[in-house]
Amino acid sequence: MQKNLLGRIRKGESFTFGELLLLTWQLSVPAIMAKITTVMMQYIDASMVGMIGSNAAAAIGLVNSTTWLIGGICFAMSMGYTIQLAHAIGAGEDVKARSLVRHGLVAVLVFSLVMGVGSALGSRPLTVFLGGAAEIAEDAAVYLAIYALGLPLLAVNFAAGSMLQASGNMKVPSLLSVLMCVLDVLFNALLIFPCRTVEVWNMALWLPGADLGVAGVALGSVLAEACCMAAMLYVLLKKSRQLHYRQENLFPWRKELREAVRLGIPMMLEQFVMGSAYVAFTRIVSPLGTVALAANSFAITAESLCYMPGIGVSTAAQTLVGQSVGAGRSKLAQRFGYVSAGLGITVMLLMGIVMYICAPLMMGLLSADAAVIEAGTEILRIEAWAEPLFAAGIIVTSIFRGAGETRMPTVLNLVAMWGIRIPLAVYLASDYGLAGVWSAMCVELCARGLLSLAVLIYRGEGLYHRKNVNL
Repeated sequence: MQKNLLGRIRKGESFTFGELLLLTWQLSVPAIMAKITTVMMQYIDASMVGMIGSNAAAAIGLVNSTTWLIGGICFAMSMGYTIQLAHAIGAGEDVKARSLVRHGLVAVLVFSLVMGVGSALGSRPLTVFLGGAAEIAEDAAVYLAIYALGLPLLAVNFAAGSMLQASGNMKVPSLLSVLMCVLDVLFNALLIFPCRTVEVWNMALWLPGADLGVAGVALGSVLAEACCMAAMLYVLLKKSRQLHYRQENLFPWRKELREAVRLGIPMMLEQFVMGSAYVAFTRIVSPLGTVALAANSFAITAESLCYMPGIGVSTAAQTLVGQSVGAGRSKLAQRFGYVSAGLGITVMLLMGIVMYICAPLMMGLLSADAAVIEAGTEILRIEAWAEPLFAAGIIVTSIFRGAGETRMPTVLNLVAMWGIRIPLAVYLASDYGLAGVWSAMCVELCARGLLSLAVLIYRGEGLYHRKNVNL
């Protein structure tokens, strides 16, 4: 059913509103499950780190924003190829699509390797810049260095999964995300803790352990990503009927690279804007103390479970809008955009209600420290009010990307993050502490969502014309 509906985009057939909603939902569900599984891996990491102590949690929280920054810049490179891929598939240019896959994977690997090595070399000075206390700085630097050296594996895995999703295959990335979560648990259990004996059903079971602590968390995640990457590449290059490797004449790689750079540079700037703002946000929270830093880190992990459905819908939106634009169907692309935005806002409204009610439980799963749970519960309930408009910002960004317009999201995020969130957080932090900082985040997310919806409506059908891309 899903393949039949996707095929109708290329064939120029019409869609009813029910079919638009059904196809968007069909593509969203596997993407949502994949994103939720990824967050569950973060939950597992966080809960295992919580067993080590609050200093370990604070160490990871100190550099989390930095890992998002360097990861986001690498992922932007892959999106430059993924957007072209969706357009090529929509236009029925399968040979070009396969060319984009092969050249894109190589470009992402080289770029992420350079970025990863550079970040690893700068890991220690960065923890000092972020204001990490002496008791957490060493662990934070080690965690960041391991993540950075594993960045090529993470980036290629992301690129391969995004390419499958651009072709409409959401199920394989979702299933492999589940596998990655299971492997992460296994690797963490072996790498974080020392050798130990645990009791299972009244039986003493000896478990080996490397006793690496925070370093084991990073290494476990990288190893899980590596296994998932190998499987993702196998499906993409071997099993995909549309994109698998074939001996054929490829399109000129320089032209594809130029287009990827044209599309990717605004997204890299966007990631830099967002990532640097997250680093500044962490810098604002750091002086508030170890409890605040740990609560901030755990709350970000807890909240991410609630906005993953919005990101799942945005993944579907980018695929559907991208293929519609490639097929030259601007009106259909616009309808997919509006349906996706409405669906995402509705889902995230429900998730915001769940987050408000379940905030104490969510924090309790991540930490046993009563002060951290109390602080985290308070800020999660503040953030819950922003979830519907947060969804609007996320999904509209993906709609623009699917249409080949990558500059506008950068402008919107720059205005929101550096014009609203950071100045307001600095102002509120001194009087209201962590709650004030998260109140600033709530205000910014609502403003960003409203601005994004206004621009989407203003641009209208003209956003989706093929003049926006070089096909």
